Amino acid sequence: MKITISKENYLKAIAEAHAEGEPAIAATLARWLNVSAPAVTMSIRRLKRDNLIVVDGEGVISLTAGGLEIANRVLTRHHLIERMLAEIFGMEWYKVHDEAEQLEHAVSAEFERRLQEKLGSGDACPHGNRVDLDTPEDRRSRGWIRLDEAAPAQGATIVSVFERDRRLLEFFDELGIRPGASVELVSANYDDTVTLRVNGRNIPLGRSAAAKVWIRGAASADESKQLSLVDLLPAKP
Repeated sequence: MKITISKENYLKAIAEAHAEGEPAIAATLARWLNVSAPAVTMSIRRLKRDNLIVVDGEGVISLTAGGLEIANRVLTRHHLIERMLAEIFGMEWYKVHDEAEQLEHAVSAEFERRLQEKLGSGDACPHGNRVDLDTPEDRRSRGWIRLDEAAPAQGATIVSVFERDRRLLEFFDELGIRPGASVELVSANYDDTVTLRVNGRNIPLGRSAAAKVWIRGAASADESKQLSLVDLLPAKP
């Protein structure tokens, strides 16, 4: 079985979709890979033929053991290349994903080993994402929440940003929204935006964009309400 660049891209995208909590369906792959619906249909057919994926009755795609092995190999190389570009060559954090997308297919096992020796293992990429692709449940188990879920007046640190959208990353960078930055949710607004305080200034941000950012150190809005109700209860004698 020949593993082409196209197959690697599809298998990696399926793994990433599951990690982001999105359904790995044909429409998601077409949007993420910027390809036509007929092209996705043909690729899914080939991947099924090669026993790299399975598709359930609702069209949700899952990786087989063989498909997952290939996806993990490409993801590891992508992760190492992003770190190399940022940590060794000083490339801006919002540029490294697109560069890694091109280089990940040309990395040999020897070069991958050298990168691991040079960079070490276990560190997050410049976007704050781990090589093993955390699911939303994994992130919540560590106490992280999405920025759009934070309660007003709660300070927090940005730990992870969705990296598959170059224009969004550039937009975030202009606003100072990047991993390691401190942020405070000032208000959740009626027009489906939130107001953030970043670097001493208030900035508006759409909720859909805020949902692409994970933070730690802030209570969620629901948790804040629960705490407020507890505070209102009379103290026990």
